[in-house]
Parts: sequence; structure tokens; C-alpha cells
Amino acid sequence: MSEPETSGTHPSQPRPVRLRDALLRARIEAADRTGVVVDLRDAEVARLEILNDALDPLFAQVPDKIDLFDRGVSQGDTPRLWIDVVAHILMGRDKRMYRFVQDTRFGRIVLAESHDIPVIVEAVTDYVARRMIERERALVVPSEPKSEAAPPPRRSRVWPFVFGFVLGAAALFGVAVLAALRSW
Repeated sequence: MSEPETSGTHPSQPRPVRLRDALLRARIEAADRTGVVVDLRDAEVARLEILNDALDPLFAQVPDKIDLFDRGVSQGDTPRLWIDVVAHILMGRDKRMYRFVQDTRFGRIVLAESHDIPVIVEAVTDYVARRMIERERALVVPSEPKSEAAPPPRRSRVWPFVFGFVLGAAALFGVAVLAALRSW
């Protein structure tokens, strides 16, 4: 940064900085930073595209009838290579490390992390295989349940009521007899 210009009347006092000049300098600095950020984002997208091309042989082997996977690079604030709805690959903080993550209901988990494309391809291959097995298990129709033995016949609820009524009446009669004998 340059030193502030001095006015002609007082060479020792700095000239007041105008807001318009400060805004112009801030805009120029922001444009320089934005250019760097755009270059970094373009580099991230290029690395993810290279990884996407390396995954082509894997996804060529997935049968067409399986529609679990929707692979593609999204170019938002953070570029991502999506494998399916819950798993994606993004670049690490150093912009050279691939990070394969999965979103779960308990948060995001890192499935693999490496600078090497073959390591990430292997991790994605394992993930795709696990997802296909989960799909097969979910689509399996359970076999017909075996018929259970005939349930035991229901007992009538009238007889326990009659038995309780007779027993209660007998108890009341006994209490009444004891009370009559004591009062004598």
C-alpha cells in the first residue's frame, strides 16, 4: 500500500482518505481474490472430472435396471462428484486430497480419503457393491408364512363369572353367620 498523499499546506499532516478511493481499492483486492478462488474451484472441478472418468469402467458394469446411482459433478460453492443421493466425493482442504463421504442421519462420515485416484476408485467400488447388496435384500420377497397350529378353543367367560358370583355369595353368607353368632 502506498502512503497517503499530503496536502500542499501542511506537509506533515496526511490528507484525509476519501471513502470512494478506499472502496475502489477494496473492490480491486476482492476481484484479485475472486480470481484466485475461481482458479482454485476450476482446479477442483478438473480433478473431480478426472476421477469421474476413472469411475466410468465401474459404472459401466452396473446393470441398467439398477437406478440407485446418479453420478455427476455439481459446481456449487464446493464442487462435488455425486455417487448417489447420500454419497459424494469432494476435495480436501489442500485441494489435492479426495474425500469420499456419506451423509447419514447421525451426520457425515468419511468413507475414504486419499491423494491417489485408485484408492478412491476402490472405495467407491466397495460402496457400490454394498449398496447393490442392500438393494437385493430390500427387494427379496419373504416366503409365505407357514400356517400356525390351530389356536386353542376359547373358553367361555360365563363359567368363571358364575363361579366367582357363587364364591362371593358364600363368603358373604359366612360373614353374616359369624356376625349373627357373635351378637348372641
